[in-house]
Amino acid sequence: MSTKNLTVALAGNPNSGKTTIFNNITGARQHVGNYPGVTVERREGFRRYQGKELLLVDLPGTYSLTAHSLDELVARNVIVNEKPDIIVNILDASNLERNLYLAVQLLELERPVVLALNMTDVAEERGLKINDELLGHKLGISVVRMVGNRNKGTDDLLQMVSDAAAANEHQPFNLDYGQEIEAKIKLVTEALEALTEVKYPLRWLAIKLLENDQDVSSAIKLVVGGSKILSLVEQARGELKVVFNDEPELVIAESRYRFVGKVYRQVASANNDLGKTTSDKIDNVLTHRVLGLPIFFGIMWLLFNIVFTVGAYPQEWLEQGITWGGAFLGQNLADGALKSLVVDGIIGGVGSVISFLPNILLLFLGIALLEDTGYMARAAFVVDRVMRAVGLHGKSFIPLLLGFGCSVPAIMGTRTLENPRDRMVTILVAPLMSCSARLPVYTLLTAAFFSPQFAGTVLFSVYVVGIVLAIFMALIFRKFLFPGAAEAFVMEMPPYHLPTIRSIFTHMWERSVLYLKKAGTLILAASILVWFATNYPTNVEYSKDYDQEKTQVEESFSAQVTQNVLIPLHIENPEDIEALSALVGEIAAIHDAKDKEDQALSATAIADKLDELQQAKSVLYPYAMHYYELEQEKQSETEKIDKEQAGEKLAKSYAGQIGKTIEPVIQPLGFDWKIGVSLVSAMAAKEVLVSTLGTIYNVGEVDEDDSTSLQEALAADPAFSPLVAYCLMIFTLIYSPCLAALAVLRRETNSWKWTAFSFCYSTVLAWIITLAVYQVGMMLS
Repeated sequence: MSTKNLTVALAGNPNSGKTTIFNNITGARQHVGNYPGVTVERREGFRRYQGKELLLVDLPGTYSLTAHSLDELVARNVIVNEKPDIIVNILDASNLERNLYLAVQLLELERPVVLALNMTDVAEERGLKINDELLGHKLGISVVRMVGNRNKGTDDLLQMVSDAAAANEHQPFNLDYGQEIEAKIKLVTEALEALTEVKYPLRWLAIKLLENDQDVSSAIKLVVGGSKILSLVEQARGELKVVFNDEPELVIAESRYRFVGKVYRQVASANNDLGKTTSDKIDNVLTHRVLGLPIFFGIMWLLFNIVFTVGAYPQEWLEQGITWGGAFLGQNLADGALKSLVVDGIIGGVGSVISFLPNILLLFLGIALLEDTGYMARAAFVVDRVMRAVGLHGKSFIPLLLGFGCSVPAIMGTRTLENPRDRMVTILVAPLMSCSARLPVYTLLTAAFFSPQFAGTVLFSVYVVGIVLAIFMALIFRKFLFPGAAEAFVMEMPPYHLPTIRSIFTHMWERSVLYLKKAGTLILAASILVWFATNYPTNVEYSKDYDQEKTQVEESFSAQVTQNVLIPLHIENPEDIEALSALVGEIAAIHDAKDKEDQALSATAIADKLDELQQAKSVLYPYAMHYYELEQEKQSETEKIDKEQAGEKLAKSYAGQIGKTIEPVIQPLGFDWKIGVSLVSAMAAKEVLVSTLGTIYNVGEVDEDDSTSLQEALAADPAFSPLVAYCLMIFTLIYSPCLAALAVLRRETNSWKWTAFSFCYSTVLAWIITLAVYQVGMMLS
């Protein structure tokens, strides 16, 4: 192997602290993608150490390499096909015996292995003492002690990897399976030696064939002479069944467990008199039969309130920066299509979405804390009773909880479910969880139509609706589409521990980069498309002459000013008397003034200031006030005409035509054609709904210098109300998954039928539920 560039694969059980160690080693030098042909996430990182460039691959967490799940298959194929220079097996020292099973399987792959005993502090707290030198001797590999969440032992691990690479030695590991099985292994191995196209270790390959591993059998079948080998294996398996009166794969697994148990008893000693651990004491409360569910919902309610309230401050700063940038470009770009595209399309669309980045980061911060502290597994246990009532079990809850972050990993996460019926039901209901892409929609509408003291609760209620609907639809799907008995719930409860700051911020950094990439690609493209659809065609035939109406308003204003101001003062223009013009300006300034909190003055405060001004300048004041009132009336009438013209132009644009087409379908839900356009565009990605509304309302806003936010624009639209806003949140929650989620759903199910079914059932369900909410709301109001 090259000592300059090393590929290091990190393998381990779930909750062994593998990803924490990966983050400690690589820091921010990471890349996240997918393994070829599957949707399993591939995480790679880089580290330079002692002149060597290390490429670290974080393999999926798995309990074994028996290829029962996609994660296990991917982890095994990386080791066998890509042949990493070193495999670092991360073990949870507090659960050493169970973790050693994977270690034995890794050693059988005949690749160099370094063993990292992680969470040794937890093991010691539990009274477990491990002789790591003896463990290394028994397995024939190097062992290092670590505490990953405190970044202890990282340098020792890197040094051991470097030393193992320099030594370039690998001691063969042969586990004795007993006389009968060993004889069959030898028989199959000798037969495999005749094959020329085999890339797997022969002894490991023989064991896998005797275990009836379908993936390995399929690979051998494609090789010339492979069918003959498979016939020999089938005969050998039949003979072993007769000898052991059991399946050979179970006998082989039992032999591994016996070996693991023997090694564990030799290297570990436990003090069982320590009583309950800290984790046990915390679990007595958090997983309590009665208190568990209320505590869980309380934690979720707190999370969503923090997302809304704390996120509001940086969100406002971002909005102000984006508004300033849009105003700056608007003042410096020449009037025309380019200015409209940049200011209304790109800044108005993409900027509306980017402003919600703080809320997204806070949501992922909360999810990362729940995962890394160990509470996520407890949440699955707590809701197991609810899940079991609909034919699922608590293990399905983990993918559903991931859905609060994004539907794509939620759907991908179902591959950990062994039961195909449970997996299909979970895939179909996972998009009902409110993903982070919907959060900008919720935050926009709650801020615009609900007071701050109720906004968090409104937001929480939408998430609860999603959970309740997911449970209800799972019950229906399990009963009618995927009937069958539910499986028992078996899941590891990892000990509670403090998450590392690096791990938390790495997680937030990755998600923020993905969010901004989406804003810079998909949402940018959608914003430009929506801008084009709302601005073209340009040659609109209006229903009336708006220019003539504005001329009439101007003429009426001039006539009234002449009659009521100029003639009584014996002047031809207001500018002829400088004091008059100055007084009009003072009156306008009083109406526009702000208090110390940057809020508009109250009516009483304005009246008091105007009274002072009238007493000081009693002669000119009546004429100046009349002129100001006429000017305000003219401005109001002109703005009304401009907005009516912009509205008619928007209604006759391509977007308006699409919206008008679907408006009869969504009108019973309280939605108009503008909402319809937003919903159609948001099928690409849910946050596009915000950028679409931003583009539409910027197009409809004729004053380029008006910095009115999208929230204020929506609140001022008579088509909107708190009820309509809530209905829009409910519809956005339920209707069709985004294109990325549909694409992953297609790959995970390998079926266009189920992809189309997911699109159709969710959209129809959204229409029915939203109709019910709107009609009930109208009756109550």
